[in-house]
Amino acid sequence: MSAHRAKTIVMLAGALIATAVATPAADQPNDDPTLSAGGFTLKRFDKQAYSEPAPALEYKQLTPFLQGRMHFNVRWVTVNSLEGDWGLGPTFIADHCSACHVGGGRGSPPKSAGEQLTSMLVRLSLPGVDEHGKPKPHPNYGDQFQNRALQGQDLNFLYAGDQPVPAEAELYLDWEERPFAFDDGEQIILRKPKLRIEHLNFGPLGEDAMTSLRIAPPVFGLGLLAAISEQTLLDLAQRQDELGFKGKPNYVWDDITHQRALGRFGWKANQPNIQQQIAAAAIGDMGANSRVYYDQNCPPIQTICREQMPANDPELVGSDLDDLEFWTLGLAVPARRDVSDEAVIRGAKLFDAAKCSVCHVSTLKTAAEFKRMPQLANQTFHAYTDLLLHDMGEELADGRPDFEAGPRDWRTAPLWGLGLSAIVSGSTAMLHDGRARNATEAIVWHGGEANISREAFRQMPKADREALLKFLDSI
Repeated sequence: MSAHRAKTIVMLAGALIATAVATPAADQPNDDPTLSAGGFTLKRFDKQAYSEPAPALEYKQLTPFLQGRMHFNVRWVTVNSLEGDWGLGPTFIADHCSACHVGGGRGSPPKSAGEQLTSMLVRLSLPGVDEHGKPKPHPNYGDQFQNRALQGQDLNFLYAGDQPVPAEAELYLDWEERPFAFDDGEQIILRKPKLRIEHLNFGPLGEDAMTSLRIAPPVFGLGLLAAISEQTLLDLAQRQDELGFKGKPNYVWDDITHQRALGRFGWKANQPNIQQQIAAAAIGDMGANSRVYYDQNCPPIQTICREQMPANDPELVGSDLDDLEFWTLGLAVPARRDVSDEAVIRGAKLFDAAKCSVCHVSTLKTAAEFKRMPQLANQTFHAYTDLLLHDMGEELADGRPDFEAGPRDWRTAPLWGLGLSAIVSGSTAMLHDGRARNATEAIVWHGGEANISREAFRQMPKADREALLKFLDSI
């Protein structure tokens, strides 16, 4: 690390300690309804609401936290540039983590039919699985598309070799619109994305290829989700079964411990821990290899891609990967707002009455011990998720299995911080493919197990719908 970066981290550490002292959420009483995340709650509601350290962190922990945040925001470049970290590409989607997770928040669909996907990606697989149950990658394109490549556009994208590296394809979205009517006569227009793939540079996909759109989700609060015991989630699944719901865990392959593990992260809960999630995004989204995924993302047919030499060995060095994990674990969760508002209180009751809270579980507690960051242990928090898979119906199905997640299964998305999304990242896109532009649209797209909740919402008078939405905005 350079002397300038070290000085910057020390200065920021002092400022962040001042911020934590000014809003000591960890010292507030446990019955404070604004506490979304116990000692990991921060009363900050601006563009930095998703990217600040939890008040529970100790002063000495701010150095790895700030280093991790720096790596989250830094651009990846080639060895020809001195304006970022070396290791971009050869193929990629974005050149820094925060390009997709803006401010630590959610991504956005393209604004026009001629704009390529930037904070979204396209999963890709063929029927079948490998020896660990992973989806079978496409032989020419791998397990997700990279729609950008090193092509010498400017000094930051100079390539090594005689030819520019071809991107795998160009990826666009078209939208199909349809009306939806509530029982009281109000109508809205829903939209459904249709993926448009152009200029496939390494041959056709084949009729059996399966694709799935994914939008970048928020990253704050993941430490608390990582610290929940497996048994807690299994108990939730059992209680849901008694209520007629079918939440189930996804068991996946842990590439760090080389064993089967409970999936927690990703739209289909296909990642078992934060470090693997980060390493997978580094290689898949930015082309930066690591100790977890060392091989460059260049299938055999992509010969020019394979000629490029790694910028470092590995490019995402171990200490930087550890800092990124630590930053993610230590992120604060914004406090709830407007908790005394009568409409918010009524909306919470309607949320329960519509059985939304069966899957979007309001209160969870972390395990008694969490070694990576001990402060995460024994925290009561309110993420409004169960981390389980649920059949969400044919309208939301992507047709693509992922370990034990079926083609109609999706992990229950956490709802905390939802009301600040537009402020932080400028995006209110919801659901796995960003089709929902607000919470109303997200609810009415629900099907399968959630059909009972969707119908309850559809039949509510407008005043009740508005109260429920105001409650969601307060979480």
